[in-house]
Amino acid sequence: MPLSPLDIHNKEFSISFRGYNIDEVNDFLNEIIRDYDELIRTNESLKARIKELEERLRHFETLEETLSKSIIVAQEAAEELKSNARKEAELIVKEAEKNASRIIDEALTKARKVQIEIEELKKRAAVYRNRFRTLLEAQLEMLRSNDWESLTDHELGEEGES
Repeated sequence: MPLSPLDIHNKEFSISFRGYNIDEVNDFLNEIIRDYDELIRTNESLKARIKELEERLRHFETLEETLSKSIIVAQEAAEELKSNARKEAELIVKEAEKNASRIIDEALTKARKVQIEIEELKKRAAVYRNRFRTLLEAQLEMLRSNDWESLTDHELGEEGES
């Protein structure tokens, strides 16, 4: 066990013939006691400071561990968010492609229907034009025929007879 200032103070030395001067020894021991007492207080103060710093170190280590875990959780959340966003984007693209395909199919179907209607109208127009031409030709033929002259003569004859 280490010496205490009290141990040093209470230390008794035996007196011998032609020994040391007692007052000088006592003065020196008092000086040692003061210095030793100061060293003990400084040592205790340093021990308290070490304890305080060790507690702060543990606090910062805990904080560091918590921050590390938080960073890992944040990274995982970010990765999950990116993954979900990527999946959602893929779904949106697939849906858009499906809608675009449907719209194109509908447009092609309508275009085919319109093409069929155009062809039908062209056929009807051709039939109408042929019928109209036939009618006109028949009318021209009638106009060119002598039947009109006899009809005109006949009408004139009836007027003259009246």
